[in-house]
Amino acid sequence: MKTVFRFALPYKWSMMIAIFLMLLELAVELIQPLLIGKIIDEGIMQEDLGAVGLWGAVMMGLAFVALFSGVVNSYFASHAAQSFGFDLRQALFKRVQTMSLTAFLRFPTSSLITRLTSDVTLVQNALFMGLRIMARAPLMVFGSLAMAFVVNPKLAIFLLAGAPFLAIFLVIMARKGVRLFGIVQRRLDSVNRLVQENLQAVRLIKAYLRGAFETSRFSKAAGDLKKDSVHAMRLMELILPVLLFIMNASFMAVLWFGADEVGNSGMPVGDVVAIVNYAMRMTSAFSMFSFLIVIFSRAKASSERMEELLTTDDQLEVLEATDNSYDGASAVRFEQVSFRYPDTNEYVLQDISFEVRPGEKLVIMGATGSGKSTLLQLIPRMFQATNGTILVGGKKIGEWQLDTLRKMIGYVPQQSMLFTGTIIDNLAWGKQGASLEEVEEAAKKAQIHQSIMRFTDGYHTRVGQKGVNLSGGQKQRLSIARALIRKPSILILDDSTSALDVKTEAALWEALAEENTTMFIVTQKIQTAQIADSVLLLSDGKIVGHGTHDELLNSSSFYRKIVQSQQAEGVE
Repeated sequence: MKTVFRFALPYKWSMMIAIFLMLLELAVELIQPLLIGKIIDEGIMQEDLGAVGLWGAVMMGLAFVALFSGVVNSYFASHAAQSFGFDLRQALFKRVQTMSLTAFLRFPTSSLITRLTSDVTLVQNALFMGLRIMARAPLMVFGSLAMAFVVNPKLAIFLLAGAPFLAIFLVIMARKGVRLFGIVQRRLDSVNRLVQENLQAVRLIKAYLRGAFETSRFSKAAGDLKKDSVHAMRLMELILPVLLFIMNASFMAVLWFGADEVGNSGMPVGDVVAIVNYAMRMTSAFSMFSFLIVIFSRAKASSERMEELLTTDDQLEVLEATDNSYDGASAVRFEQVSFRYPDTNEYVLQDISFEVRPGEKLVIMGATGSGKSTLLQLIPRMFQATNGTILVGGKKIGEWQLDTLRKMIGYVPQQSMLFTGTIIDNLAWGKQGASLEEVEEAAKKAQIHQSIMRFTDGYHTRVGQKGVNLSGGQKQRLSIARALIRKPSILILDDSTSALDVKTEAALWEALAEENTTMFIVTQKIQTAQIADSVLLLSDGKIVGHGTHDELLNSSSFYRKIVQSQQAEGVE
């Protein structure tokens, strides 16, 4: 919890003011039973209305002090808690942005969403409650007990009798609560994951008539969440009856023996009334403990989950945001490169060696799972090679500043990803400060300009979530334009033309021929391989062929099979 709550330190003065006002409000409440006792003993029992008026006025004045303290305390507590929540959420989001892709893949997307939303809200509320009432409740118990001993130790001992048992009981329940609410938050992750999957695959679900099946899956996940939540809350509900039973027993003992003392030894009635008031305040404070333990337990479980995210990876991506740039196409060379994902023993790539000279086009082909996309992700250092050396522009890839290296690269992934906003927003996203002329130039090269101009609002047309209102080919061409606007030294197209027709793709390659960039193109289309400078064939993470289209036709049976299969489908 220390890692999470250190984000509250910048607001220590607001918290200190809130705590001071909370203590002032508490002090007023602890003094009030003494004043009630004086009104009874010095006013009512002596039939002195002046004493009643005097001490009544003092109580009214203190009540206004308590009211003012409570209102101002809420203001400062809210400021500290909301600011703490904002900073924590910012830090978590920044951590997600800067953590290595290896670390990122350890967390399901649904879990990250939960940690950045509900987990932050829970600890934020816990801080507010801590500054407002969480610390006030135990202090009220101890303060009332101490004041009861000041008034009359004989009666106060009855309030103290059950304290050790209550302390042990509350510690045990708090520990169980932390464990149970940790399970609840993980169940919430599962529900969020199912919701996310279904919203993304809604068309597929409707097409396959799997709505009832997905509903049953969701019902099971939601049922598990309900079951564990009910189990946790039922356990917490046991706290209040146990606390009230013990406190009411102490309360009855005070009344019984207090009445006896008043009748037999002349104890002032005001003392008994004061002790009874302190007992009632203790009972009221204890009745809040079940609520506070729930808040604390959920906040501790959530803080541990966020701390895991904040401390999971020491090798963060360091982006120095320099103005360094690299003009022109870059050579890329792999020397006996092998790669396996962390915590696995199986190599995805083995002994990969090849070179692409500046301005050349390399087409990478192979079956699904052969390592094509993984190979491309090593170039912008999404992952670090396990063995071997990668050189970009004649320099080892690890010697490049990460921000400079990635500024050199235009990357178009397999799945076209567009953001909610306008078309121009999405294209200019590839280069900060891009002008309209640069946007249009990139769109023309990507063969999407004419399609954009047919929209009613042109470049200011709104793009739905993930480009839902665009076709697959339009999304791919927009993604390519977004990469071209960077004027990259290295252009990576990871199966990014699969939705384009032959004519459009031919026009695209013709436009890109003028670009001063080195291209890596993952595709299964032979017509694309024919215009490339070389073709790299991968199978099970190994190179099984490397050369031009004509060379591979003569030397590689694997390549000939690809050609023959596409010829059989009518591809020339």
